[in-house]
Amino acid sequence: QVQLVESGGGLVQPGGSLRLSCAASGFTFSNYYMSWVRQAPGKEREFVASITWSGGSALYADSVKGRFTISRDNAKNTVYLQMNSLKPEDPAVYYCKARAVVGVTAYWGQGTQVTVSS
Repeated sequence: QVQLVESGGGLVQPGGSLRLSCAASGFTFSNYYMSWVRQAPGKEREFVASITWSGGSALYADSVKGRFTISRDNAKNTVYLQMNSLKPEDPAVYYCKARAVVGVTAYWGQGTQVTVSS
């Protein structure tokens, strides 16, 4: 059974940091690109960051570039999102997504809530 389980969300003050994790199971993790996508209330889902299967290359949305870092550990089947300098516009449900390197198969996690408030 395929599972993507996000964790690490919570409440943080502006300027603070959080580290999200997404633990994968049920598929060959290293055969998948991994990404983080977020959705704020009343808004569409928004790309945040992605990382190649090897972890050698990453892409970021302009809104998070320089503040967020995506990484992965293929030995632990886990992808991370280190979020620093959090801003009031960052609150959302953050979703982990896996997309096959070959083919169109994709999986989504259930999301983890990030709240930024003083």
